[in-house]
Formats: sequence, structure tokens, C-alpha cells
Amino acid sequence: MRLRNKKWARPWLVEHADLVIDQEHAVALQGKWQTIFAAEQPIHVEIGTGKGQFIIGMAKKYPSINFIGMEIQDSAVAVAARKAFDDETDLPNLKFIYGDGAGVETYFTTGEVSKIYLNFSDPWPKTRHENRRLTYKSFLSGYQAVLPKGGELEFKTDNRGLFEYSLYSFAQYGVTFMPDGLSLNLHQDSEKMLDNVETEYEQKFSEQGFPIYKFTGSFD
Repeated sequence: MRLRNKKWARPWLVEHADLVIDQEHAVALQGKWQTIFAAEQPIHVEIGTGKGQFIIGMAKKYPSINFIGMEIQDSAVAVAARKAFDDETDLPNLKFIYGDGAGVETYFTTGEVSKIYLNFSDPWPKTRHENRRLTYKSFLSGYQAVLPKGGELEFKTDNRGLFEYSLYSFAQYGVTFMPDGLSLNLHQDSEKMLDNVETEYEQKFSEQGFPIYKFTGSFD
């Protein structure tokens, strides 16, 4: 869902270019992302970070991991980054990219990213839009290009149709299930919820009683 345009977003992004990396700078950082973080540690990327609740929560929970939230909407990435900037917790392990997730392999070299998160992506339900789904084979190829062997892909959605399509797409592409990496109702599994960090959509839909589907797999 596209956010309403926020007039302050573009000027704020320019002013905070050290926190939100624009597309041109992100391409130039390919293979050099560790240089912009305070510590050299594994990099995890969320594609389609929205208003940032998940990626900020993860950065707080796991300070020994560097996190990058990618977002194509200027208003959304500005909201997310400002939320992180204003947070009382210092987050030297968090950056954002204002750019297109379709070109993830243009931002990172092979093995530079340890894990990718896809959270509540647009389901693009019409068949003619299949190639826009973030679990379509061309996107999977890009993820595989930046992850190391055994690198993880984590996917969450409330949309059963997209989840079923994605499972088929993963299987066709050869993405291997991680042990206990499949959940058809995540919020009913107390053990898996211990480490779960919610997105805005996840919180909203789970409160309305919708099941949350989750898959974690790896590229071999």
C-alpha cells in the first residue's frame, strides 16, 4: 500500500544521507557495505521495509548484526528512517536504501548479505502481474546472487494465495526448507513467537484474527 505523499520526506532524506543511502550511492557501495557500519558483522536485508517497525525492532534485538531496510517509496523510507533516528536507542547497526528491490544484485556482491527478509509483500493477485511478485523466479535469482551458499530467505505474509504461489516458486527454484521453517499460523506457535519481531501489517492482521504464514529457506 502506497503512503500518502509527505512534503517533508525528500528534504529529510537529503539531510540524512548517511542513514538513508540513495540508489546511486548504494550501487557504488557494492562490495563495500561494511565500511559504513560501526562494526564489521553479518548483514541482513529487508526488501520492502515499509514504515520500519520490523527492521528497527530487529536492529534493537540483534546488535551483533548489521541491518539494511530497502524501500522504493520516498515517503515510507523517510517515515521509517526518521523513526529510527528519533528512537531513544542508538542504532549504529541500521541503514536504509531508498531504491528498487528488483535490482538487489546491483547493490551487493555475492555473499555480502547473509539473510533476506520479505515481509507482507504486495501479492499482485492478477496472473499477468506474476513477474512483479517478490517471490517470482527473477527476484529469487537476484537474492541467490547476493547470498552465500546456505544463505537464508525468510518470507511472511497474511495472503494465502501468495503463500501457496511462493511455496511452489521456491520449490521450482530449488530453495530448500530450513528445519522447522514452515508455519501456517505463526501466532499460534508460542515457541516460534519467542523470537518473532512483528511488522505493522503483521500486528494489524493478527489482531484481526488472520493467520500469518511464514517460510524460511536457503539457497544451496
